[in-house]
Amino acid sequence: MVMTVTFVLATLSLLAWVVLVLFRGAFWRADRRMEDEGHVEPAGKTHWPPAVAVVPARNEVLCVGRTVAALLGQDYPGGFAVVVVDDGSDDGTAKAARRSGRGSERLTVVTGTPLQPGWTGKLWALSQGLKRAEEQFPEAVYVLFCDADIECAPHTLRRLVAKAEDSGLDLVSVMARLHCESAWERLLIPAFIFFFQKLYPFAWVNDRRRRQAAAAGGCVLARRTGLAAAGGLEAIRGRIIDDCALATNMKRGGGIWLGFSEGVRGIRPYRRMEEIWSMVARTAFTQLRYSAWRLAGTVAGMTVIYLVPPFAVAGES
Repeated sequence: MVMTVTFVLATLSLLAWVVLVLFRGAFWRADRRMEDEGHVEPAGKTHWPPAVAVVPARNEVLCVGRTVAALLGQDYPGGFAVVVVDDGSDDGTAKAARRSGRGSERLTVVTGTPLQPGWTGKLWALSQGLKRAEEQFPEAVYVLFCDADIECAPHTLRRLVAKAEDSGLDLVSVMARLHCESAWERLLIPAFIFFFQKLYPFAWVNDRRRRQAAAAGGCVLARRTGLAAAGGLEAIRGRIIDDCALATNMKRGGGIWLGFSEGVRGIRPYRRMEEIWSMVARTAFTQLRYSAWRLAGTVAGMTVIYLVPPFAVAGES
């Protein structure tokens, strides 16, 4: 009886892996990389469209300085400015951002207002930054939403805009190379990236014929007209997984692209397991629509896929 159950479960696991490997957008290849796209400047264009970055920051005194300095250090040939929204910080985040900007006229630091009903904190901060950007830089064709713990290589904005211009895209997003040095980071961060790709195969996300949509919220370039046509940030104001919600809305009206880049790095360290678990669990249960049944089904499916094979092999030994 035990052998029969083991055989059935092992067979189910094998079938599941066949489906994942052959019919899930080859997610395991992780081959959508900005550096491989070859976009250095828009093809056939000598004019670079102006852009503005919006950075939401709450108690990010340890990271925001590097983020702002990296943004102001972009080698982008067109007009470019940075708006940082200090979202109620009590650790000197705004001062750190201004100090990093060294009086640059291209940097604006906005003091955020209290959270409005119906909005999530990050989206409310982004909406305030976007409003200021529209007032001060109405000519900007693109807006770069960048988290306060992301450090972009000097070529990042140039490559993002070139990709959008060449391919006629409304949204281009890059998944940052997350900080991965501590033992817990090395154990859990790669698994997190693996599961994200499995849930949102990048090849499907980038295929205009498919409905699958996703983005990595740490670094998202959006065309202003496409963003407005999708209802702006207000259309997703209460969403927890705001990046994927934004990508879904914008893909309905135009193309999107999601990939990796060695030049976009997460600089926030996760030294304890609880910090990583909190980051993953908050979005994972939301993705399951807060359903205990969906959670139970997911756990059962992961057990069959990942735990049954080694136990089945051990049983045969």
